[in-house]
Amino acid sequence: MGVQIVIRAAWLLVSLVVASVLVFVVVNVLPGDVAAVILGTNATPEALDTLRHQLGLDQPGWLRYLQWIGGMLRGDLGISLLSHSDVGPLIIQKLSVSGPLAVASAAIALAVALPLGVVAGTQYNKPSGALISAISLLGIAVPAFWAGLLLATVFAIQLRLFPAGGFPNDWSTDPVAAIRSLVLPALALGLVQAAVLTRYIRSAIVDVQREDFIRTARAKGLTRWQALRIHGFRYAAIPVVTILGIQLTGLLVGAIVVENVFVLPGLGRLLFQSVGNRDLIVVQDLVMLLTAVVLSVNFLVDLSYPLLDPRVRRST
Repeated sequence: MGVQIVIRAAWLLVSLVVASVLVFVVVNVLPGDVAAVILGTNATPEALDTLRHQLGLDQPGWLRYLQWIGGMLRGDLGISLLSHSDVGPLIIQKLSVSGPLAVASAAIALAVALPLGVVAGTQYNKPSGALISAISLLGIAVPAFWAGLLLATVFAIQLRLFPAGGFPNDWSTDPVAAIRSLVLPALALGLVQAAVLTRYIRSAIVDVQREDFIRTARAKGLTRWQALRIHGFRYAAIPVVTILGIQLTGLLVGAIVVENVFVLPGLGRLLFQSVGNRDLIVVQDLVMLLTAVVLSVNFLVDLSYPLLDPRVRRST
C-alpha cells in the first residue's frame, strides 16, 4: 500500500509538470497583445516594444516559463500585467467568494442526491424510483447558467427573496448580505450537479444489490436495508466517490459561467476578465491552480479506493 502511494504521488508530480508546460504554451499562443491592450490601438510601435520589454514579454519562452514556475514554488504568483498588483492576494480575495460558493454547491448536491439516489436505487422497479430517475434526467439536461437565470427570475425578480446579483465589498461588511448573494448561485450549481450524482448513486445501488454477498446476507435473514447498510453502501461508494472527483471539475467550470450570470467577484469572473484583457500572468496562475486542485482531488480519490473496497486493497 505504501509503495502504491509513492507511485501515485510520483505520477501526480509528473502530471503537474506536464500540465504546467501545457498551460504556459496554450496561454502564450492566445491571439492578442497585452501591450496593445494597455496602450490602446493608437500606440506607436516604439512604445509597444518598450512596454513589452518592461513587462518581460520579449524574453525567450523557456526563460519566462522557468521564472513563472520558480515563482509559484516560492509562493510568488507574480504581478498582474494590467493592474500591477500582486496576483497572490488578488486570488485569495476572489477565493473568499468562489470557495464558499463551491462548498455550498457541493453540500447542496450531496444533500439532494444521496437520499434521492438511494431511494431510486432501492425502488428502481417502482413508480417512485422511476419518477426520481425521470426528474434527474431532466436536471442533467439543464445547463447551470440557464438554471441560474431561471432561479433569478423566480426568486429575485418575481418573489424578491434574494438579490439577482452582486456581492458586498467583503464578508465582514455584511455577512448576511454575502450569504444571501450566494444562495441562488449555489442552488444553480448544486441542483444541476445533484441530478448527475443521483443517476450514479442509483446505478451503484442497483448494481450492488445484485452482488453475491448481498444475496448471502439476505439469505441469512437480513432485510434489504440491513444488508445495504452493513455490507452494500461501502462498495457502492466507489463509483460515487469517482464521480464526485469528476464533478469538482464541473463545479469549477460551472462557477466561471454562474459567477458571470450573478456578477460575483470570484475566481471565475476574474479568469473571464483576465482572458479578455490578455493578462497572461493571472490566467496562467488561475488555470494552473485549478488544474492542481483537480489533479490533487483525483489523487485523493485513488487513495480512497482501498479504504472503501478490501478487494482493491488485496489486489495492490
